[in-house]
Amino acid sequence: MKRRVAVTGIGLITPLGTGNAKTWDGICEGRSGVRTIQKFDPVAADLKTHIAGEVIDFEPDQFMDAKELRKTDPFIHFAIAATKIALEESSLEITSGLSPRVGVLVGTGIGGMEAHVKTHITLLEKGPSRISPFYIPSMITNMAAGYISIRFNAKGPNCCTTTACAASAHAIGYARQMIQMGDADVMIAGGTEATLIPLAVAGFNAMRALSTRNDEPHRASRPFDRDRDGFILSEGSGMLILEELEFAKKRGARIYAELIGFGMSSDAHHITSPTLDGPVRCMNNAMRNAEINADQIDYINAHGTSTPQNDVNETRAIKEVLNNNAYKVPVSSTKSMTGHLLGASGGVESAITVLSLYHGVIPPTINLDNPDPECDLDYVPHCARESNINIALSNSFGFGGTNCSLAFRRFND
Repeated sequence: MKRRVAVTGIGLITPLGTGNAKTWDGICEGRSGVRTIQKFDPVAADLKTHIAGEVIDFEPDQFMDAKELRKTDPFIHFAIAATKIALEESSLEITSGLSPRVGVLVGTGIGGMEAHVKTHITLLEKGPSRISPFYIPSMITNMAAGYISIRFNAKGPNCCTTTACAASAHAIGYARQMIQMGDADVMIAGGTEATLIPLAVAGFNAMRALSTRNDEPHRASRPFDRDRDGFILSEGSGMLILEELEFAKKRGARIYAELIGFGMSSDAHHITSPTLDGPVRCMNNAMRNAEINADQIDYINAHGTSTPQNDVNETRAIKEVLNNNAYKVPVSSTKSMTGHLLGASGGVESAITVLSLYHGVIPPTINLDNPDPECDLDYVPHCARESNINIALSNSFGFGGTNCSLAFRRFND
């Protein structure tokens, strides 16, 4: 009998706020977390984009001590905090006996970019003798997973995925496989990202990928809208606690949903420009893995970046996958509210999808004022919608043509 995988804990740090309640309330209210950047002066930095999805209420010293904070990059701080929230939500105690059966799999697109830039400045201004011995451990991408393992005594499989904007979706999918194969009974899985620095904004500006709607931050992220002009760079973390179903039931855990399918594909086409074929195969692979049909899909949390190419391409892919049901299935992009958390986006959006199933609420796509004629599906414009949904997909697509889709089902024993 195949080992089933349950979601028992959720941890969210997003531009809508620190903690699950702030993010979920913001989603249900259709509120934007996008604002003028406060972390640095974007005008003084001569940047074209002055807005971002910044986490302004995050207090890292509530989750880590001062000594640890000095040695680590913010992408690690976010991951530790989201994991702590998720574990507390799950009421899971990682005992010495359970510890070898608890693994960690965390995705990030870039890792410790802030630590890297700051250290390079130190090198140029003060020389190599002033480089911190903690520079490398604070910067490399697997250290979020490493710190989580150490902090919470998780001695099972420990790994990192770095697949651009699909990183944390891949992490969750691979974590499910670990449980199914019997390598773990519990996996802490998701993603983290902290790239809100001038270099990252300048880099994405150079690609013409970011919105420059600086005078209306809350309206800048507008997936599927005719007037969209790019995505919003955001920061934060989304973590899930995954457990083998019988293990979770035995300890009396609250079960939010089941993770029933995992699909991947590659466009094998272009480093940044998507194809139709890749996302289609990805969603079909997730449904095949979940042993479900297209007519069983009740909701899709779209990748929905608010870029001209992605939104049209994803719409076409959904139409091809769902066929005659395409116009019946609600599709929404929660990036309209959170912005794009890059490698953490799949973790955050998986968590939101799970909460949608659990609460029976479909998130809206805000700022959809003038729909693109080529984007003509039901994107749940402006307002959340109550609906007794049973099965949902969450899509994550990344640079390099890497694609991931996860299928979740409302738990019904």
